[in-house]
Amino acid sequence: MDKEKRKELEEKGFQIGSAAEFLGLTPEEEAFIEIRLELSSLIKSRRNKLGWTQQQLATAIGSSQSRIAKMEAGDSGITLDLMIKTLLKLGVSKQEIGKLLEGNLEMV
Repeated sequence: MDKEKRKELEEKGFQIGSAAEFLGLTPEEEAFIEIRLELSSLIKSRRNKLGWTQQQLATAIGSSQSRIAKMEAGDSGITLDLMIKTLLKLGVSKQEIGKLLEGNLEMV
């Protein structure tokens, strides 16, 4: 947001901040959410790169299409175990997952 727009909103009584500030998240909670979203994004990106449908991926990991959709949306009901298993099935290496966690992996 540019400085002028921010100043205008603050003058009208709005508070400007991050989602983490608004929700009162600890740095650990914020990092966990970011990791979950990055894993979700990588799953969708790699699935699309392979030309797989959600149903094809679901069949490959022994799950359902709706669970894949939830996984790609970052749904908190999906375990990180399943997300990592899915990434490995998509051909993502342990090293790539490590780079993602370090923040050094491109999403494509």
